[in-house]
Amino acid sequence: QVQLVESGGGLVQPGGSLRLSCAASGFTFSRYPMKWFRQAPGKERELVADISNGWEYASYADSVKGRFTISRDNSKNTVYLQMNSLKPEDTAVYYCNTRVSLIEYWGQGTLVTVSE
Repeated sequence: QVQLVESGGGLVQPGGSLRLSCAASGFTFSRYPMKWFRQAPGKERELVADISNGWEYASYADSVKGRFTISRDNSKNTVYLQMNSLKPEDTAVYYCNTRVSLIEYWGQGTLVTVSE
């Protein structure tokens, strides 16, 4: 079955960096686009970044453009989110996502807290 497992979250000071990872299994990873979403307390889940299956394109929410970078390693079935210049408003649970055979799959999420 499809599984997505995020890791790499934690507490970081404003201006700091974190790299999130999402390990995928149960499907042919290299054939599918991948996405990172986040959900802050009291807010709706929002799309942060997405990447095509062959890394032909990547796109970003305006709020993270220039600070976050999405990447993938198809040999390791893993998608990454490098987050630099973090701000308190980046505090959220971060989820990776994919759609396989019209079914949406989500990981359990990893918490990122940006605070002094």
